[in-house]
Amino acid sequence: MCGVAGIVMVNGHPDEALLNKAASAIAHRGPDGHAQLINNGVGLVHARLAIIDLEGGDQPLSFSNNNSSYHLVANGEIYNYLELAKDYRQQGNNFVSDSDCELILHAYADKGLEGIKLLNGMFAFALHDEHKQQVILARDRLGIKPLYFAKLNDSVIFSSEIKGLLALMPQQPSVRKEAIADYLQNQFNSGRETIFENVYRVLPGECISIDTSTLNLNYQQYWSPFDIVPVQIDQLSAMHSFEGLFEQVMTEHMRSDVSYGLFLSGGIDSSLILAALDRWQADPIRTYSIGYSGVAMKDELDQAESLAKHFNTEHVSLRVTRDDLFNRIVHSVWSTDDLMRDMASLPTSLLSERAAKDIKVVFSGEGGDEAFAGYRRYSASVENWLKGIVRGTGGFRTRGQWQDGLPAKALCAELKAIDTRRQFKDIWQQAPKSWSNMQRRQVIDLLTALPDNLFVKGDRTMMSFGLEGRVPFSDHRIVEFGLALPDQLKMKGTTGKQLLRQWGQSVLSAELLARPKSGFHVPINEWLSGSFLKQLEQKILGNRAVMRYFNIEGVRQLFAAQRNGKNVARHIWCMMQIGIWHQLFVESVGSKPSAEENPLDWL
Repeated sequence: MCGVAGIVMVNGHPDEALLNKAASAIAHRGPDGHAQLINNGVGLVHARLAIIDLEGGDQPLSFSNNNSSYHLVANGEIYNYLELAKDYRQQGNNFVSDSDCELILHAYADKGLEGIKLLNGMFAFALHDEHKQQVILARDRLGIKPLYFAKLNDSVIFSSEIKGLLALMPQQPSVRKEAIADYLQNQFNSGRETIFENVYRVLPGECISIDTSTLNLNYQQYWSPFDIVPVQIDQLSAMHSFEGLFEQVMTEHMRSDVSYGLFLSGGIDSSLILAALDRWQADPIRTYSIGYSGVAMKDELDQAESLAKHFNTEHVSLRVTRDDLFNRIVHSVWSTDDLMRDMASLPTSLLSERAAKDIKVVFSGEGGDEAFAGYRRYSASVENWLKGIVRGTGGFRTRGQWQDGLPAKALCAELKAIDTRRQFKDIWQQAPKSWSNMQRRQVIDLLTALPDNLFVKGDRTMMSFGLEGRVPFSDHRIVEFGLALPDQLKMKGTTGKQLLRQWGQSVLSAELLARPKSGFHVPINEWLSGSFLKQLEQKILGNRAVMRYFNIEGVRQLFAAQRNGKNVARHIWCMMQIGIWHQLFVESVGSKPSAEENPLDWL
């Protein structure tokens, strides 16, 4: 788990000082040190968080074979590295380390780009093949680990985070209004293009080959969920298959040379991971949970604490206030740098900072809902059927969050005119005809909300405190298994994750397994009130970004509605985030806030 950055130049050599600037921008991802390699026109930067092979796993890693030399910087974990290393050692390959990431080099040297398919893990890497004169950028199948790039006049630059990319750019790129519209209507921006013009994502399951002599880019998709074939299987057989698969995945994910723990929400996914850790490891388990003080909204902290007691974990509970959370807003926006509106990033930030005092690796349950249909919105309904007739996509993700009522009046006409549903419609149409509507809904989230919302929240927030997040339910083998299952094994009525609920009966209480999904909510509506709301309104009305993208009179009406008891908190929250983001990444580029800041000071 680390951060990577680099430059590929067609003429000349990358500047060492510029590479150091990029390393500084992503230093939080690798607090255990950084290094760089300049080889002809290629410069590679690595910021390391040491998890596997603490003494010998420094990067960049280099490997020579058959008159060719390869150089690598990688972010993530290759979970099946022990099995791959055994195979390659038997073939006579020499290893320079015991690092899991070295297996990327051996797999590529052996099979070229096809070697990426051998890797089970979460990863984003850059690999320089001197003989073929190319640099390979690749990202794991689900997009757990991030990787961005940009093509300049005489170079291609890349980085784990947009912050690192901005450090390598000769001038500040323009903001894309389409991405702002996507963020407002959908909660995130997804796909190739990002919040900035000419700044792009390497897509999940993709590798990009950069010709070092011409800077031509060749794009190749090595994995796609559209290749998954639905299966007909009964419940008993499915549970048996899942038992073996989950044990294999968890066993691989538990490989670490440092201590690890679990973010325990009290929901089904994290509870099943806890039961698996208890079953397949002997050491005491560290668990971390969070809840809220002084609010009417119910959280799941009591359930989490009860689970921790049942499994006898070393448990830490945090109960936080409005000020605790609001003072995290600025740091959270800086951490994610790619605009997304998942308010759970705030408690995740507090939890990550606390956990990082004890451990370097933490498990969480992201991916279980997408793989096993945990969301109520996946179910068939008359409402979705009617929406599907009118708007396409089977009624799924057809309505933007600023499309109607007061929010629509607050949005400027330019943003309102942008079609923000196109990506969902395209995925719906691309899905195989043999798939059910539920599978189509699942894959829309797997290709958009999961990599560009949930993983942004998880990876960026945790890594801002030097903490690696592992998500076994997002392992591609688990996702492939869950997506292929018949609908009736995943959802009954509007209650999802039926297979997991049935499988978990031997290790979890019937009460927990029967509980409907509640989600990890933040009581923003309760907290956007009183003097803070008044001060926020004053700041928002004078904010440059808000004046650029919103109708000020409509903004005033939104604040009036919030004061009068109408819940438009998430819309006000969006404006606050945009204002802070604009200050950090457009007006004061390179600023790094502390973990606790008054958000009003950044508007």
